[in-house]
Amino acid sequence: MLAALENGVKGGRWYSLMDKVHAPTTLRLAWERVRANHGAAGVDRMRIEHFEAQADRYLAELHDDLAAGRYRPDAVRRVYIPKGDGKRRPLGIPVIKDRIVQAALKLVMEPIFEKDFLPVNYGFRPQRGCKDALRQVDEFLREGYTTVVDADLASYYDSIPHQPLLERVAERISDGRVLNLIGRFLEQAVMDGLECWTPTAGTPQGAVLSPLLANLYLHPLDRMITERGWKMVRYADDFVILCRDRDEAQAALEAVRAWTQANGLTLHPEKTHIGDCREPGQGFEFLGYRFEAGRRWVRKKSRKALREAVRAKTRRSRSGSMAQIVEELNLTLRGWYEYFKHAYRTEFPDVDKFVRRRLRALLLRRHHKQGWGLSPLTHRRWPNAYFAKLGLFTLTEAHAVACRSR
Repeated sequence: MLAALENGVKGGRWYSLMDKVHAPTTLRLAWERVRANHGAAGVDRMRIEHFEAQADRYLAELHDDLAAGRYRPDAVRRVYIPKGDGKRRPLGIPVIKDRIVQAALKLVMEPIFEKDFLPVNYGFRPQRGCKDALRQVDEFLREGYTTVVDADLASYYDSIPHQPLLERVAERISDGRVLNLIGRFLEQAVMDGLECWTPTAGTPQGAVLSPLLANLYLHPLDRMITERGWKMVRYADDFVILCRDRDEAQAALEAVRAWTQANGLTLHPEKTHIGDCREPGQGFEFLGYRFEAGRRWVRKKSRKALREAVRAKTRRSRSGSMAQIVEELNLTLRGWYEYFKHAYRTEFPDVDKFVRRRLRALLLRRHHKQGWGLSPLTHRRWPNAYFAKLGLFTLTEAHAVACRSR
């Protein structure tokens, strides 16, 4: 498909794509990707294993319905996940058949739009990820772009206007059947308990197609910022613009504010700001890190999320041997360290102390004693060496080893 575009597809637009969407090979690959994600059941309560038991029949039905134009999406099940600030983030869980159709659409559409997407865009793209975006931020900071516009789009996924979004899709895709199918997904009913409504804007977080559509809607913003020579790094709806001075940053912010207003979006007034990240108190947060005073720190929400995960695995009433508990903790600690290992070194000792304190409190409970694992007597009874012998992963040691190897 990319080769065909480069060799001169008429007007750079695709006029016949639906046959590629409902092709049995496309649907089969889409199903494999949906199955690999092990997602929750939708409103029909069908689970992955139930679909798998009759996958051939269901995929054949999907092919026939899509080819005949009979396919209609089911409602999306609304669930909520906690956010670090105590609020809840809404997610939409489509039924498995809808996930497969969206995955098939994504397989067909993604190469077309990937050809246009710019290097500043790192979110939910092939061969790109968070660490690539963070490396680019570091590079710009080293080059002296230290006055930063930290922009936050308020409820971005829920506020994308449907008609302008479809118009952006139509700039490359002229197959009316594909456009109609995308429109039906945008207008899927949402079920939240006993309530049911049809959204007038937005694309549900949790839907397979949403990241591609969300990237597509912000592509003109990427293009505007790039054409004006400003340094931007964007991951989905989270982006920063790195500038040489405050005047440049102020001009960039005003341009972004004008663009968002013209495109039906809103900058969060409290979370959007300009600061010189070399100065204490003027840093910015991006992808779990806080950049401030010339260093990378772990943002407070990320620290809090780790502590909550450790607490859940070290409840005083939990069962299992200490070796088993340590093994479970190590999975969490290693994963967290792998992502945050580039934070400033003072971040890690506090985490290690907190983990050992939780384990000592658990041991006290098992020995029918009271306490929080803080007393000198408790430390002498279960010293750090005791946990090291159990194989507890320590972030401080891992960071020291990494520094020596570098």
